[in-house]
Amino acid sequence: MKRLLLAALVNVAWIGASWAAPADLQLKRTSATYPNGDPIWQLQLVEAGRVLQSWQAVASAKAHQNLDRRWSPGNGSPLPKGSYRLGQPEPWGQDLWMQLDPLFPTSRSALGIHNCYPGVGCICIPDRQTLNSLADAVRRYNVDRLTVVN
Repeated sequence: MKRLLLAALVNVAWIGASWAAPADLQLKRTSATYPNGDPIWQLQLVEAGRVLQSWQAVASAKAHQNLDRRWSPGNGSPLPKGSYRLGQPEPWGQDLWMQLDPLFPTSRSALGIHNCYPGVGCICIPDRQTLNSLADAVRRYNVDRLTVVN
């Protein structure tokens, strides 16, 4: 009887896990700044409403924060609010690149996540160790979506 009950519980847990929403990334502006005044943004790995991990990022220089976010060619503004398809990490010279494709109308293009600072238009991860950590999480959780919240 105990084995049967245990098997039923394991089966229910597996079914519940297989129907869970996949993890995604959310980009949020914080009130904190880097020493030069550039805003610190937070990339958060979220699964079922719970933040699993987070990384500091740059989404444009201080002087570009209030520019039109949907205009292109690039004016260096932060990414427009909305949902993006996120590509898997891939080599990009000596760097890593994660492609971002907007899932809404915009003339912005060539968007991604990579190692840079200061950033003008992409999501920039200021150091390679942090970028590697983010890339590992994207692979591990098979993340394929990013939402720019604010």
